[in-house]
Amino acid sequence: MQLKKILFILLFSFSVLGSAQAPELTPLSKISVITCGPGSELYSTFGHSAIRIEDTSLGINAIYNYGTFDFTTPNFYMKFVRGKLDYTLARQSFPYFLKEYEYENRWVKSQELQLSLAERQELFNFLETNYLPENRDYKYDFFYNNCATKIWDILKEVYGNKLVFNENYLKELHTHRQLIRQKVKINSWSGFGIDLALGSVIDDVATPKEHMFLPDYIMEQLDVAQINGQPLVAESKILLEANSEDNSSSFFASPEFWLIILLIIILVLTYFDFKNNTRRNWLDFILFFSTGLIGLLIIFLWFFTDHSTTAGNFNLLWAFPPNLIIAFIVAQKRGPNWIAKYAIFLAILVVVSGILWMFGLQLFSPLILAIWAALIARYLFLFWSYHKPKIA
Repeated sequence: MQLKKILFILLFSFSVLGSAQAPELTPLSKISVITCGPGSELYSTFGHSAIRIEDTSLGINAIYNYGTFDFTTPNFYMKFVRGKLDYTLARQSFPYFLKEYEYENRWVKSQELQLSLAERQELFNFLETNYLPENRDYKYDFFYNNCATKIWDILKEVYGNKLVFNENYLKELHTHRQLIRQKVKINSWSGFGIDLALGSVIDDVATPKEHMFLPDYIMEQLDVAQINGQPLVAESKILLEANSEDNSSSFFASPEFWLIILLIIILVLTYFDFKNNTRRNWLDFILFFSTGLIGLLIIFLWFFTDHSTTAGNFNLLWAFPPNLIIAFIVAQKRGPNWIAKYAIFLAILVVVSGILWMFGLQLFSPLILAIWAALIARYLFLFWSYHKPKIA
C-alpha cells in the first residue's frame, strides 16, 4: 500500500509536466474553500481565498492559490503600477500554506463543499488544467478578477446552472469605496493613499456579486449558495484562530496628526507674511509643485494604466497638474499679475471639489480637509499679495 501511495503522489506531482490529466480521486477526497483573515501588510489587508484538494488515500493535500505573482518578472514595478502585471495560479502543500498563516497570526477558515465524487473530479481536473504553464497566468483586477472572485467564477464555470447564486445574502449593499474602508482605516497612510489614487468610479453601489472581491463576502455567499438544489457547503471549520493583538497605531504617526501640523504651519507662516507685508516664495513653490506633482500622478493612473479603479478621479481639481509649471513662476519675487487671478481660480477648484463631495459624485478622504484649508488660505493670500503695491 505504501508503494501504491508513493506512486500516486509522484503521479500527482508530475502530471502537469506532460498532461492536464489529474489523478482519479477516491471517495475519501474532499474539496474546500479556504478563507484567510487580514494581515498586517497592505497587500494582505483584505484577506485571501483559495481552494483545497484533499485525498488521504492518495496523499494529496494541496492548495490552489490564485493570489501569487512573480517578483522576477521583467519590469515588475512598472507593470505593477500600470496594472499590467499578470497574477498566477500557484499549487502548494496545504500544511506549508497553513504554517505561513500561523506565523503571520491570521485566522483560517474552511468550507467543505458538498460535491459528488464526479463533481469533485471535475473541479480537480479544471484546476490541474488551469495550472498548466500556458494557462496559469491571468490579468489581475482588484475588484473584478482577484483571488476571491476567482473562486465563484471557477465554480460557476465548472458546474454551470447546477450552482445557484443567492442574491439576498446581504442585509445592506455598499459602495466599492465603503467596502475598502471596511478593511483599511481612513486615518492610515494606506487609507489616505487609496482615497487619493482611486477615482469616482468606486463610489457606485456594488452589486451582491461585486461584493465578493472581498474574501469575507465570498465566504458568506458560499454558506447560502446551492448546488443541485442542496446547500453548497457541507461543513465549516476554523483551522486557525488569530491571537488578539493591539493593532492600534499611535495618533502621532497618523496622517491626521501630520496634516493638522502642516495646516498650522502654513496658516502661521501665511499670517506673518500678511502681517509683515512679505511673501515666502519658497512656500508657494512647495505648495504649487507638490499639488502639481500629485495631479500628474493622478493623470498617469487615470489615462495611462489598465487600472479600472483610478478613472474619474476628481482629486485632479485641487491637485491641479499645471501647478507643476506655475511653481517656478511663483518662486520669483514678483511674477506676472495674472498669478492673482490664477490663485483665485485654484481656490474655486477646491470649493468645487467640496461641492462634488457634498453631492456624492466622489467621496474624498476626510483628512483632505486640512490640505484644502491650507491651500485656500495660501491662494487667498497670494491674490492679496499681488494687489499690494510692494512685496518685500
